[in-house]
Amino acid sequence: MPSPVSADRPAAQPSGRDSVEALISQARRLKDEVDAVRRNTRSDGAAPEGRWQRALYDLALHHLDDLDAHLAQLRDGPTSVSPAQAGPARTSASGPAPPAGPTCGSLLSRVGSAEWNLLTDEATWSGELYQILGRDPAGPALTLDDLPSLILDEDRPRLTAMVTDCLVDGKPIDGEFRVVRPDSCVRTVHMMGEPVLGPDGGTASMWAVLRDVSALRRSQRCVHETSESLQRHRRQEQTEHRITAELQEAVLPPWRGPLRLLHQGAPALDLAARRLPAAARASIGGDWYDALELPDGQTMLGVGSLTGQGVAVASGMAMLLGAVRGMAMSGAEPGELLTMLNQLFDTSVQPALGSAVCCRYRAENRTLLWAQAAHPVPLLYRNGTGHMLRPPDGVLLGATSGAGYGQAMATLQPGDLLLLHTEGLVTAHDQPTAVGRLLDMAPRFSAARTAQECVRAVVEELSKTRRADDVCVLVARVTS
Repeated sequence: MPSPVSADRPAAQPSGRDSVEALISQARRLKDEVDAVRRNTRSDGAAPEGRWQRALYDLALHHLDDLDAHLAQLRDGPTSVSPAQAGPARTSASGPAPPAGPTCGSLLSRVGSAEWNLLTDEATWSGELYQILGRDPAGPALTLDDLPSLILDEDRPRLTAMVTDCLVDGKPIDGEFRVVRPDSCVRTVHMMGEPVLGPDGGTASMWAVLRDVSALRRSQRCVHETSESLQRHRRQEQTEHRITAELQEAVLPPWRGPLRLLHQGAPALDLAARRLPAAARASIGGDWYDALELPDGQTMLGVGSLTGQGVAVASGMAMLLGAVRGMAMSGAEPGELLTMLNQLFDTSVQPALGSAVCCRYRAENRTLLWAQAAHPVPLLYRNGTGHMLRPPDGVLLGATSGAGYGQAMATLQPGDLLLLHTEGLVTAHDQPTAVGRLLDMAPRFSAARTAQECVRAVVEELSKTRRADDVCVLVARVTS
């Protein structure tokens, strides 16, 4: 049977030291977890986002390091300096002692304390403060009059104003300044203090705690700088995206509806085209399309793309499209045109690669002469079915000097539909599936009344999947 005393005895409460030990364990566990997340997070250190992540992780770890050290000091109490170590409390005019304490590159997070007696002009420092300021513990503690000798010239007015406000007006001290240690290392110190009143109510002394926050401030500056860098990078991307879109919009044919090219007064081809941006907002690539009625009455059709993204690629695409139009107007056939384009790529100051399909359509006999440079071949739809045209030989533009390009010919019929597109519509990993879906659209194309309706059907089909690249689509229907 338990005794009444033991039954009524309250449960043992944890001591303050035990509570601090528990907090230290939690802080160290959290620090380990943050460090593990930092190491396991994959980020490109060269990109602004990677630098931003790394800076934030480092700042969090510095804060946790500080918390760990402060809790440990709370548990252990301040380090005292014996008279043999510290020398006389009253300072003398002797020169500075050799540097002591941690090196300039270490993370100093312990807190030092000091008290300055205004009546006796005595100064008392804790051992941590000697370490923070790099002073020899055997040397004297500096008085308030001598303390500014450690401070950078531009920060001395700030310290003087804080001390004056504390001693004269009784205001608490809370500010930072930079000190120059005897080893010439500059450290940032955060000081918090308050006046100590004497029996007569006047200020008898000033007490303060000082903490080295150099590493923490460096981390905060790094976070701030990477944040500004990231914002500049995003603004630059937005500006580049807008300029690229405007440039591409200005160069590509401004079709807002079907373009009907005439033959002997009657429509020969019903044309429609569309450039579709990538599903995710990204830099615009160098995809292009074109249709042009030539002086001899034939029609030039073409689609293509340049490797890369951004303003430079859009500018290159504009020059390439101008070259295509000029060569086509001069009478060059598709194979010859691509051969000359390849020579143009070979002599370009900025190396690039490109792909293209170029066609010449003769309405008199409905013949299509075409060539390709490593580009998706045109799809031909007739009587509710579709198939791929057999491609002639052709390599990427800019890949091989002196490359030649073959030509192929197809005879079309009234009602036939020709679909030209860039690579983004059919990617390498799902080419058979994507081409199959496009060929399965033959019944929808047959039911469509115009080329514009066919383009809208392709857009609807594209909306079912996310695309990583821009796409250009050109549809040509033989009307007579």
